[in-house]
Amino acid sequence: MSLFLEDLDEIINDRYENPQKNSYTTRLFESGTDRILKKIGEEAGEVIIASKNNDSKELTAEAADLIFHLLVTLRDKGLRLADVDALLASRHQ
Repeated sequence: MSLFLEDLDEIINDRYENPQKNSYTTRLFESGTDRILKKIGEEAGEVIIASKNNDSKELTAEAADLIFHLLVTLRDKGLRLADVDALLASRHQ
C-alpha cells in the first residue's frame, strides 16, 4: 500500500530544493527553524484539544496539520520520512 505521506515528503523536499513563489511550504522554510517549530507546537496543542473534545473530524484535520509540519521540520534538519520509517522498522525486527 502506498501512502500519500511519501508523495507529500517528496513535495516538501521539492519546495526546499526549488522554492516556489506563493507556496506556504516555501514561506515556512524561508521563515526559518523557529517559525517551523512554533507551528509544531501550535498543531500539537490543537491535536490535544481535538482529542479531548472527542471530535474525530477535527482530530483528523489537526493530525494532518501536525504531520505536515513535522515533515517540514525533518526536511529543515536534513532528514526525511524514510529516516523515521527505517528507525521504526528496525525497532520491530
